[in-house]
Amino acid sequence: MKAKIYCCLILVLCSISCKKDKKDSVNWHTKKEAEKNATHNTLLDVERELGWELLFDGKTLNGWHLFNNPGAASVWKVENGTLYCAAKEEGLAHGDLVTNESFENYELALEWRISGRGNSGVFINVQEAPKFSAAWQTGPEYQILDPEHMDYRVETKKTGCLYGFLPQLNEAVTKTKGQWNQTKIIQNNGKVEFYLNGTMTALTDFNSKEWKKMISDSGFKDREGFGQAVKGKIALQDWYFEAWFRNIKIRPLKTQPIVSENSL
Repeated sequence: MKAKIYCCLILVLCSISCKKDKKDSVNWHTKKEAEKNATHNTLLDVERELGWELLFDGKTLNGWHLFNNPGAASVWKVENGTLYCAAKEEGLAHGDLVTNESFENYELALEWRISGRGNSGVFINVQEAPKFSAAWQTGPEYQILDPEHMDYRVETKKTGCLYGFLPQLNEAVTKTKGQWNQTKIIQNNGKVEFYLNGTMTALTDFNSKEWKKMISDSGFKDREGFGQAVKGKIALQDWYFEAWFRNIKIRPLKTQPIVSENSL
């Protein structure tokens, strides 16, 4: 009789244990848990082998400074492993955050999220000089915009657009409500590709006659030097709204020979 009781107890305990293990296993295999345990602002060995470098170490603002105002106490800070634009804080300097270095042929990848109805952007080929007051005056912009912003209905202002010039090449979804979006920018010999969450959203050539014509027909036509360079600094926009960036990394690309139009 005692043997039967012991056997029953063992079976009950095993059953409880199995159910608990199953429950824990189910909880572990969730997107929420995966994101919680993800490691950010680091590189895998294979990424290093491919030439990737971090532009943000997750702890400091090393490698970045306020446009035309290095050393200033600004609204840009590091918060919980993110590069955070605390746009609502008073008493701090405002402005675009720009890399110390200039880049030419590269692949840039980063993640970002924006406050509700927020607006920000990533500028490339930025020329930093006292005669320019902001990054947008020389650098074309990868637009970042929350879908609830009033400008989102404008086709050339949606996220992933070449701001002010081209609508999304392919329709891409912008994640909202605090979710992280993925951006990729590729530039090689002036040929540029924008991606949002894996979808190509822009494609143009900054060395082409078409690009020069687009500038001359735009509101940037009187901006000296806008869109002329294919090498420059990378900047994150401070535009009155909170924004968060992480996993910012870049790798150089081997250039391909430029084929002259006259040789075709």
